[in-house]
Amino acid sequence: MPERVRKPEWLKISIGANERYTETKRIVESHCLHTICSSGRCPNMGECWGKGTATFMIGGNICTRCCKFCNTASGKPLPLDADEPTHVAESIALMKLSHAVVTSVDRDDLSHWVRTIREIKRLNPDTTVEVLIPDFQGRKELVAQVIDAQPEIISHNMETVRRISPLVRSAAKYETSLEVLRQIAESNTTTK
Repeated sequence: MPERVRKPEWLKISIGANERYTETKRIVESHCLHTICSSGRCPNMGECWGKGTATFMIGGNICTRCCKFCNTASGKPLPLDADEPTHVAESIALMKLSHAVVTSVDRDDLSHWVRTIREIKRLNPDTTVEVLIPDFQGRKELVAQVIDAQPEIISHNMETVRRISPLVRSAAKYETSLEVLRQIAESNTTTK
């Protein structure tokens, strides 16, 4: 029988066995929040939560799109939780985050985005805010409203190169994403 080869220590991941992981999990669950960490089944969740950080996902945990690269459930989303912006901001305060990252399922519910950014800034004035936004179906006026809410960083994922974008992105278009990034950059907001 061949000898079993053990994985090197640097390749092993921690599932989350420290107090900080447990506290992060408690805060997220007690505020009925979603994270892309858990919804996307991120293999780094134990490491991040163990350091007291998580990427909040607003708008529920059901996406209206069905992109092939994502593990988030897709279908018809539940109604928005009107208290979610406050719950996210309170969780950030409890976690004592100096930098908060917020993403969303693709719902294109702009007012929820703006309320969340403003509530984070109201309850956490010293916390920098990074938002990872959808393409808002190319509607420049919606992107402008996120810019006007003044997060320190606005991110938008391209996921892949132009050639295979139609194969893996169910609704988003490569050119639309480029325009979203161009609009953010031209506003002099830090753009990722």
